[in-house]
Amino acid sequence: MPRRLLATVAPKSDLDHAGTVETELFIGGKWVPASSGNRFDVLDPASGEVIASVADGGESDAVAAVDAAAEAGPAWAATPPRVRGEALRRAWELMTERAGELAELISLENGKALVDAKGEVTYAAEFFRWFAEEAVRGAGELATAPSGANRILVTRQPVGVCVLVTPWNFPAAMATRKIGPALAAGCTVVLKPASDTPLTALAMAAILAEAGVPSGVVNVLPSRSSGKVVGRMLKDPRVRKLSFTGSTEVGRLLLAQAAEGVVNTSMELGGNAPFLVFADADLDAAIEGAMIAKMRNGGEACTAANRFYVEAPVAADFSQRLAARMSQLRVGPGTEESTQVGPLVNEDTVAKVDSLVKGALEAGAKAETGGSRPDGAGFYYPPTVLTGVAPDSAILREEIFGPVAPIVTFTGEDEAVRLANDTEYGLVAYVYTGDLARGLRVSEAIEAGMVGLNRGLVSDPAAPFGGVKQSGIGREGGHEGLLEYLESKYIAVNW
Repeated sequence: MPRRLLATVAPKSDLDHAGTVETELFIGGKWVPASSGNRFDVLDPASGEVIASVADGGESDAVAAVDAAAEAGPAWAATPPRVRGEALRRAWELMTERAGELAELISLENGKALVDAKGEVTYAAEFFRWFAEEAVRGAGELATAPSGANRILVTRQPVGVCVLVTPWNFPAAMATRKIGPALAAGCTVVLKPASDTPLTALAMAAILAEAGVPSGVVNVLPSRSSGKVVGRMLKDPRVRKLSFTGSTEVGRLLLAQAAEGVVNTSMELGGNAPFLVFADADLDAAIEGAMIAKMRNGGEACTAANRFYVEAPVAADFSQRLAARMSQLRVGPGTEESTQVGPLVNEDTVAKVDSLVKGALEAGAKAETGGSRPDGAGFYYPPTVLTGVAPDSAILREEIFGPVAPIVTFTGEDEAVRLANDTEYGLVAYVYTGDLARGLRVSEAIEAGMVGLNRGLVSDPAAPFGGVKQSGIGREGGHEGLLEYLESKYIAVNW
């Protein structure tokens, strides 16, 4: 059994030397170097300094990881569901015990404010607890054929070896949201975490091993060569499932690769969430909801409110109040307790946010607060509220992934729905109104997989998470999340 790896989180400068977080590949229950010997650096977004060096897995390592998962597969699939569930339950307990250390690790490599990191750890751990309970609920069905000729017996079996590809914005939660249902269903996995945030994924591997998950059931493969590594695994006929969370652009490429082997796929892709505020809404509640929907994780979330549509009679009041709240947020290193908004994850991300804001301002928008990138080290961008945004601005079309709220006015329900649906994405939407009938009517009319009605937060391990249109395929969380990792087998039988 591996030693406890997260008893303490080391100071930034001593992270590698303190030995508190493993930095090798995790394959077949062992920590192993990359076959090439290559490593890559992990940066602190608050300073741009190197905090760790991690093994850089290649294609041969990917094959080794699939080998390990395939070898462990039959025994894990045959393990009683209760036993699988108890391992997940123990993983939840370990994450809960070490929540503080895990949160510091997430803040260190991701940059998010510690308060957000603590929230993520709690959320991430709940996927293990939820799917510990769901492990015993993969029930089949028995029915009589309408003709009476036979019985229809339906059993559910694990899909098999799963490749899980996760993003950097929620390095713990995106891993547990995939690993939890896969293990509950009896599948084995190879996790390819984002190269910006591999340390959290490696910490999760250690926790699962300590929780009693057998060797080879969970393998973690950090790599800078994501396309080659994932592509190699998708060509392996033993891989039967791909679950990807990330950009729609990359998702399209992976879908094409998965199609060659007819690999079962789940895709949680980009978002462009509209936040609708009607004139009859409780503005106090709408502002509180906006702060959660926009600023949770510093705006670096696929569920983040991306476009604010406010009915004309209350638009000025809402804009002023939101700007006042946003301007009061303290920006600083994510690891400091007083920080409310940490740096963005890397240079590319902050440069994109800065470019989108500049484009909106050049097209006539006004910055009510923020609006320009500060000088100095680190990947910071200030909380920003824009009004008078031109309807054709790129900031309304692209996923911002930063602390920026562009506001547009509307004059009626039909226009609000039209504006909300004017996007290729359909992950989540938010609707604030004092009229419940209108709220439900608009929720049904909006093309999105999830709607927060008078709520700024929709994510819950017990609920089906996913989108429509270009925002994805399948659902994570809830009972649906378990079914994504099970295949139905129909047996025609008489007795």
